[in-house]
Amino acid sequence: MKSIIAIAAALSLSGHALAQDPYVLDPEMQATAEGLVKDALESDLAWDIVESLTTEVGPRLAGSEAEARARVWGQALGESLSFDTVTVEDFPMQLWERGELEISLTAPYEQALYGASLGGSGRSPRLRDIDTEVVYFRNIAALTAVEDGALEGKIAFVDGEPLVATQTGQGYGPANQRRRIGWQHAERAGAAAIVVRSVGSDSHRVPHTGMISSREGEWASIPVIAVSNPDADHLRRLHATGAPMSMHIRSTAGFRGDTTSGNVVMDIVGTDLADEIVLIGGHLDSWDQGTGAVDDGSGIAITVAAAELIANLPERPRRTIRVVMFGAEEVGLLGGFAYAERHAEEVDNHVLVAESDFGADRIWQMLSNTSPAGETAIDAVATLIAPLGILRGGLDTSGGGPDVSVLAARGVPSVSLAQEGRQYFDLHHTPDDTLDKIDPDQLAQNVAAYAALIYVVANADVEFRPEPAADESSEMVEE
Repeated sequence: MKSIIAIAAALSLSGHALAQDPYVLDPEMQATAEGLVKDALESDLAWDIVESLTTEVGPRLAGSEAEARARVWGQALGESLSFDTVTVEDFPMQLWERGELEISLTAPYEQALYGASLGGSGRSPRLRDIDTEVVYFRNIAALTAVEDGALEGKIAFVDGEPLVATQTGQGYGPANQRRRIGWQHAERAGAAAIVVRSVGSDSHRVPHTGMISSREGEWASIPVIAVSNPDADHLRRLHATGAPMSMHIRSTAGFRGDTTSGNVVMDIVGTDLADEIVLIGGHLDSWDQGTGAVDDGSGIAITVAAAELIANLPERPRRTIRVVMFGAEEVGLLGGFAYAERHAEEVDNHVLVAESDFGADRIWQMLSNTSPAGETAIDAVATLIAPLGILRGGLDTSGGGPDVSVLAARGVPSVSLAQEGRQYFDLHHTPDDTLDKIDPDQLAQNVAAYAALIYVVANADVEFRPEPAADESSEMVEE
């Protein structure tokens, strides 16, 4: 049985577990942070950035020529602002392109369907289109139970429910299974193609794209297509009538070979703690159906604008503030993994990570996963941003965001500034992801919260990383 000493040691690593003296901002830091919040709410910089990105560059498919232009844009933006260094860190990847898609119902009658090839999808046979019977599956669980070869030459349609709109987006993971792994079971069963209900919360006739999951490094050899929620509803009703269904599909989607993506890394170099890094950012790539305003041009704009406000202060922060525009997030967090690999030797120098990648609606809660002492500094930030309508939440289990979660998994503390998510999956990965969906005032509220957070973290006399876990074997006693 563990001794009381061992139990106390374990609790000391759990952030909120043991009481800590409150961290009190000195009057100068308090005034500066409050000034940053005020300036952010009055600034149009974030709006100007996302407007520029979506207008001058447009959609930015990972690995494409458009994403390369976005890196040039990002480098030029950083150099035009107040960052001390701006570098582009390239990395290799495989280019997948959507190509052309035709999809329609052919029985019991002809009707065009609104669909989108999913990232990683294969193409229809080169010498013929697919015209064949549709086999209906109520959900992904029903498809996973299908026997090998049972769908030979047929099209699998996987239904489900529209994603339930929630503040936190918590339904996305379970619903996303049909998109990610459905093709593996359809292909195993011999299907000629698979069609799934879009993973979205809207009732508009627009399909949601997104990436499938590879199987031991292999991608789909058959078309993998998402249809809009209204089309999926229609197919469900047709199935309920008992009428046989068939579809026509022609897809030219597929991988096109080796290409390059990259991260744009921009630093505001610190003073006495310059080797310690506070990292924030968003992802520069987007899907190609819209202009990537909400996902994730807004995240780029929010974090760059917040850092720029701090760069314009009379004095540089103590710690280095790094903004990363991650490349190729949509196709597997490739930019996040590439950054972690390139900066492996300085991972321990990163004191905190946070990423904006959940749209542009207002932030309503702040969660964190830092040392016990670090939590007291985050509590001080919570007091600063409470007038913005932001609540102090508990443990951050997200790792701070998609790309930076790679660093969080390596022990870097994280903070999540959680945005309101009820509208996000109406737009996510659709043609509706355009600039008009962003509210400038809500965008500015995001900037204010990020500016206050990273200013305090970059200057606080606090160790945010937990102490290494002690060897419990030395503190075990027999009773």
